[in-house]
Amino acid sequence: MRLPVNRFKAALREPGVQMGLWLSLGSAITAEIGATAGFDWLLADGEHGPNDPLTITEQLRAVGQYPVSLVARARDGTGPSIGSLLDAGVQTIMVPKIESARQAEAIVRLLRYPPAGERGVAIGSVRASRWGAIDDYLGEAAEQLCLIIQVETRAGLANLSSLARVEGIDGIFIGPNDLAAALGYPGEPSHHVVQSAIVDAISALTSAGTPTGILVRNVEDGAHYAALGCRFIAVGSDAGTLAHGLRRLAREARGAMTDL
Repeated sequence: MRLPVNRFKAALREPGVQMGLWLSLGSAITAEIGATAGFDWLLADGEHGPNDPLTITEQLRAVGQYPVSLVARARDGTGPSIGSLLDAGVQTIMVPKIESARQAEAIVRLLRYPPAGERGVAIGSVRASRWGAIDDYLGEAAEQLCLIIQVETRAGLANLSSLARVEGIDGIFIGPNDLAAALGYPGEPSHHVVQSAIVDAISALTSAGTPTGILVRNVEDGAHYAALGCRFIAVGSDAGTLAHGLRRLAREARGAMTDL
């Protein structure tokens, strides 16, 4: 059995924008619905969403038959948090709140087996190797792994150029909400100060040739950031879409019934 090709990683090397959806509900059913909708990638959120390695494994299985990539955001940058996702078969990992090149280099090592890194070695007992059925998983795994780090603090912005130079980083994702709070404007990612910082960051990363990603609230913002050079953009979330849709439905239905 051959190791699956990481389509998301390959796509980042090609022109164009990869369109994504945030999965915050921890549901394999929701993930499969997202997989049928036409997105290029889905993000299972292990930082703020109710996700763990088991629920993410279920989502991997649910979307496996569709032409979509599942990215998983680790709860943090620790070995147990990242390692369990890798062993589950996640090929693209996003890690929040990276602020320095030294921190990023440590994360890279967690994705690689010794002697090049520090990933724990378990082959026959993990889904990533299909329980030992994938030929030479130990030697080939790193080639198909993709690492996305998040920049969402003042320190991260200050160290952006050094972060972009870290070998093994495949892309940098800007977190607008955390960045807004870090810059003194909590809940205001559209504030001109926050937007100026984001635009400058995208410009710097694009000039460095680093694929850049972001989460947006609407399609118009997505188009704006795509024009600035972002390569992978999440255009919404399962939770947000469901909440807004149900509220609109209830409001419109109540209005129609009240008018009778």
